Amino acid sequence: MTGMAELTAALGLTADQVEAALHAASLAPSVHNTQPWRFRVLDDRIELHADNERTLPATDPEDRELRLSCGAALFNLRVALQGFGIRPLVTLLPGKDAPGALATVRRGGTVRPDDEMRDLLRAVPARRTNRRPFFESGVDGRHRHALVRAAELERSWLHVVDTRQEVARMKEFVLRAHRIQQQDPGVLAELRSFTGHRPDATDGVPPASAGFRPEAQDEWMFRDFSADARPEGKDYESNPLVVVVCSFYDGPLGELQAGQAMQRVLLTATTIGLSASFMSQPVEVRTVREELRRALGGMLVPQAVLRVGYSTPVPATPRRPVTELLMEPTNSAN
Repeated sequence: MTGMAELTAALGLTADQVEAALHAASLAPSVHNTQPWRFRVLDDRIELHADNERTLPATDPEDRELRLSCGAALFNLRVALQGFGIRPLVTLLPGKDAPGALATVRRGGTVRPDDEMRDLLRAVPARRTNRRPFFESGVDGRHRHALVRAAELERSWLHVVDTRQEVARMKEFVLRAHRIQQQDPGVLAELRSFTGHRPDATDGVPPASAGFRPEAQDEWMFRDFSADARPEGKDYESNPLVVVVCSFYDGPLGELQAGQAMQRVLLTATTIGLSASFMSQPVEVRTVREELRRALGGMLVPQAVLRVGYSTPVPATPRRPVTELLMEPTNSAN
């Protein structure tokens, strides 16, 4: 059960500072805003765990996107700790040192955040998944390079879908995966359970954050998050910047690394005034994901497809309180 543990001091931080760091971690994106992460706070470390009560068996049967989301939360935690002057020492998949954990974060000394890290820290609460139409203006080469660099800094790769042929092929991947998911009752049920009007919900995608209902003239196939009908003249852009966050190998370790890279890309986009949302269908349908991997040359592993551009501000999605994310310390955690 969640919500049983109490916040305590850790890593040389006060309980209030630990709460602030975990709140920053909780602002990461996740599929349908399920927030599938939990944290165990000990004197010498913070452990990141998957919340196995928040899986999406139909949409994410292998928990790939769950681990991607947890990787994004881990990056936010790292940024927050650096904001408090702590150099985070991260171990991914620590095994017997922290049974069941996806990662542990220890204190690796002190650090003085540079301007780039301070910008990322300010971007953590400002970042939004923007499902509304973007403006037709493109993203210039300087900003594209900044996004590619962000992924490289996290040992991952950002593939820019650039040529006309690549764009057409990606549209086909999105459409095919979307149609497969539309025929899956489990996928549709999971979408409905986290969208629409859900008073007092602390998770999911409310109508104000859902964008507009997809229509036949859209160039790209977007998910219908029980969104409002589209006002006249509010069509989606025809040519967004589409990028693919990739790891260099498959499996949980690659997914956790790619999740950190994805979040660094998203926060970097926020710092330069860009909006982003997900086109997740091609990575959620295994057969389409394998085709996408072959289209990328076979070596890179596609982990997330992002749509990037300029748009109007959107409200934040709800978040669970930090106390609901805590796990009790256990005797095996020493």
